[in-house]
Amino acid sequence: MKRLFQGGWVVDGNGRTRKDILVEGEKIIKVELGIRDEEAEVINVRGKLLFPGFIDPHTHFDLEVSQTITVDDFASGTRAAIVGGTTTILDFATQNRGETLKAALDNWNRKASGNCSCDYGYHMAISEWNESISEEIADMVEWGITSFKLYMIYDAMYLDDGAIYQALSRLKEVGGLAGVHCENRDLIAALVEEEKGKGNLYPQIHPRTRPVQAEAEAINRLLEIASLADAPVMVVHLSTARGYQVIQEARKRGQCVYVETCPQYLLLDDEKYNLQGFESAKYVISPPLRSRKDRDALWTALKKQEIQTVATDHCSFTMEQKRMGKKDFTKIPCGMPGVETRPSLLYTYGVKSGKITEAQMCRYLSEDVAKLYGMYPQKGAIQPGSDGDIVVWNPEGKQVLNWRNQYSSCDYNPYEGMEVWGRAEQVYLRGELVARDGEVICVGKGKYIHRSRSGGKEQSV
Repeated sequence: MKRLFQGGWVVDGNGRTRKDILVEGEKIIKVELGIRDEEAEVINVRGKLLFPGFIDPHTHFDLEVSQTITVDDFASGTRAAIVGGTTTILDFATQNRGETLKAALDNWNRKASGNCSCDYGYHMAISEWNESISEEIADMVEWGITSFKLYMIYDAMYLDDGAIYQALSRLKEVGGLAGVHCENRDLIAALVEEEKGKGNLYPQIHPRTRPVQAEAEAINRLLEIASLADAPVMVVHLSTARGYQVIQEARKRGQCVYVETCPQYLLLDDEKYNLQGFESAKYVISPPLRSRKDRDALWTALKKQEIQTVATDHCSFTMEQKRMGKKDFTKIPCGMPGVETRPSLLYTYGVKSGKITEAQMCRYLSEDVAKLYGMYPQKGAIQPGSDGDIVVWNPEGKQVLNWRNQYSSCDYNPYEGMEVWGRAEQVYLRGELVARDGEVICVGKGKYIHRSRSGGKEQSV
């Protein structure tokens, strides 16, 4: 089947261009002005922006954590993704201590296979390091998993500095890229003990135990280790101006450092921890929400293109699950939803407000993500040979965010009541219409994406 998109503006990392798009089957076969094809279904997209399908490289679906399981599995999570215009997600296949990486991969394949409504791939989250794990890294890369997650926090996932050095050195050998959660575990543990000693057990205390210093120190330590290994790294979910400054200094020394931030750190701030009762538990995430000064610094970095991706860290729990920590804030599961609203939020408060351009939105949500994670130009591009992942974006679409209207199974929306402009009016996955006007119309079409070796350097970003 052929589809011909006529009259729209094709957006890429350089700007917008008036072009038509011809898709045959799953692939784009022609992108130019004035295409004619008598066999094609003509889709009038006049006045619309045509983005390559958005990619969310940081989701946690069906994750067992904090003695519970995230409320969004791959079925509900990918439906939420696709309705907002996200056609590919990268989740974290998480190795439990004592497991092989292959066992972790098999576990995630069981969860995802046949349940995804958008395309998907994995980062491999490594919870321990030894010689056998090191040997398995090459197998993961051959199977299309070219990025890995390392944690400097959480007892169940923590790798010490020596293990991080060894892991980074090994990943450099095979062309892999490490994304690292940077927080100082020991400092946070001491602050938690101090607050509990004072009898402070409510959710409003959470940000006090995870100050900006905990992130900045861990980023600095990571980058010193990475410099010894001469390996590129990705700092995930950057939340602080101080951490950003550390990264800038490392880049001036010639280090290759990529950065991800999230909508919550761009749009929300630590005033959410002043809410009455247990409401602040909705915003118990790690790292926590920061000050407006931190928020402004991240927007500045985006404008300067010194941040490469805007992901969600979608890790959703119901309020009932959050109440596990009603008497002890450290038992509140950390995380909140976001995969559904990311494009509209970035368009409204980034593009429409003049903080970033349409081209930058394309880069942060699609093009540069695909390049960094070994999917370009199959994903992240509207050009001949690319997958027919196309988001028909109505810049005049308008809605007020309400959890009752979302596809996520979470029973709240952290952006509740916020007005957003711009909407994924039609979403095509490999040439097939899968969502329209806020409704998912086709489910279960997602495929596993085998990614190439990149080490973060395959494409210029």
